Amino acid sequence: MSEDTIRLVTIGRIFRRRWRLLVIVTVVGALVGYGASLLFPPSYTTSTSVLLAGQWEERELLTQAEIAASSAVVDRAAATLGWTGVSGSELRDRVSAKATDGNIIKISGTADTPERAGRLSDQVAQQFVTFAARIAGDSTDAEAAARPEALRQKVVQTSRRITELADAADPGQTVEGVQARTELEKLRTALQEAMKKLDEADPTTNKANMVVMGPAARPAAEAPPTRMQLIVAGALLFFLLAVIGHLTTARMSRRLRTEPEIAAALGSALLGTVDVPGERPAHRPEGRGPRARIRRLLGVDIRWDLPTPQTSGDEASRQIRYRRVCARLRDQLPVPRRLLVVVPDGDEIARRAAGQLVAEAESDPLLRVVGVSGSRPLVPDRGTESGALVVLSAGSWTAEELAGIAEACADGGHEVLGIVVAGIVVAGTVRARPTRSADHPPDNATPALAVRGHATGGSV
Repeated sequence: MSEDTIRLVTIGRIFRRRWRLLVIVTVVGALVGYGASLLFPPSYTTSTSVLLAGQWEERELLTQAEIAASSAVVDRAAATLGWTGVSGSELRDRVSAKATDGNIIKISGTADTPERAGRLSDQVAQQFVTFAARIAGDSTDAEAAARPEALRQKVVQTSRRITELADAADPGQTVEGVQARTELEKLRTALQEAMKKLDEADPTTNKANMVVMGPAARPAAEAPPTRMQLIVAGALLFFLLAVIGHLTTARMSRRLRTEPEIAAALGSALLGTVDVPGERPAHRPEGRGPRARIRRLLGVDIRWDLPTPQTSGDEASRQIRYRRVCARLRDQLPVPRRLLVVVPDGDEIARRAAGQLVAEAESDPLLRVVGVSGSRPLVPDRGTESGALVVLSAGSWTAEELAGIAEACADGGHEVLGIVVAGIVVAGTVRARPTRSADHPPDNATPALAVRGHATGGSV
């Protein structure tokens, strides 16, 4: 798995073999999301729109939006509302403003009830309009207020002077006099038009005109994240973490899966692969205590990262594989043919395969099955055996564990003559032969030999 790409078949295998664990983890995530919703009470959000009359540039609208959500406006709204235990700094986190199309400032308020959310938005909008009007027409700035009036007085005086100059022009109606009076009248008209434009551009009569476009609508639903959204988010988050955790664990797994890797770790040759019929992938027994029952309940006692068992043709095809392994052993072993079969503890697939191999050998060669620990392997000392045969399943052991088994065989004086890799298959159409009487046994029947416990001596 560490070198394989993550494919949909891998995800599907997680769903099929870990669906109980995924369901429980998802439920736990939903409960965590529900608990988070209790820590964050429901909130409601509504908005009030303020129309700004006149011509406004985009940067000016952005400035007005910043003013609407500023502390100067929100603090005044908090003082007017007078909510117990709610200060202006808390309300500033609940108020936002943004400029929209059509010279509209949209002020939004969030509170724990729909009524409070509406009152907050309306009050901030009213305070914003009052504050903006005071800024635009502030009467405390006497110098700024006196400048437009002084300019008007200057224009009036200039107009009078033009009239005096026009009356003092040549009364003889000469061409020069007529032209002078015409130029003076043009100057008077230009001054009047300039004064008119000045009045139209006065910010106190233009941009101070702001209108609140009605009260805020009462919100009908909670503002996100709602309780249901937190529950769904928690369930989805825990589900994804569980799947990612499985994939990460499989990526980091160091168990050997291919026959060449296993042969290289044990330093011996592969004699063949055999199949063990079964419906479910084998697993390592974890005891019979509460922890083992919980593991079985969650489905974590079964390896999910093993490939899906292939369908076996029939029992005869499986027996052929065992016969070929026995034939190769006969060719390698001297007479009398005695061999130690080493099976790692907990590898039920290998143990079943070893039992089938003993039954098929029929004492030629004479096989003695022993179980060794994967963490601290210990092999009996060499007696009459001519070597050792290691039987194990793929994807269950690391290179360090297999190297330890090889060293234990060497310490016991056994040469590893070969390796048999066992795999589990799903029985096909032919699942089992009909039971026959003891007087008429089938010619090619496989003895139903199950190796239990840890054999330490004797032949099987």
